[in-house]
Amino acid sequence: MRSVTNKTNKPLAVPLPRGKTLRLGPRKTGQISSDDVEHPPLKKMAEAGEIEIHEEGHSPQGGGAGGNVGPTGGTGGPTTTGGHRSGDR
Repeated sequence: MRSVTNKTNKPLAVPLPRGKTLRLGPRKTGQISSDDVEHPPLKKMAEAGEIEIHEEGHSPQGGGAGGNVGPTGGTGGPTTTGGHRSGDR
């Protein structure tokens, strides 16, 4: 696996082979397969300075945690699905 860091101050959609896309927020880092490094659009973005590709085993300096981070699910408390409460009050 290799790491890719967004070097811009705007979100990027990094094109990957097989029609996939890696979405990276500003200054965030994500992981790609070692085989994906040879993909021409990815190389073009690296040459333009929009992204930086880190070698295997090297961690980016000052990079943030993953680019594809989803919602955390709130506070971890019980969730309700109904619109009303039941029982004696």
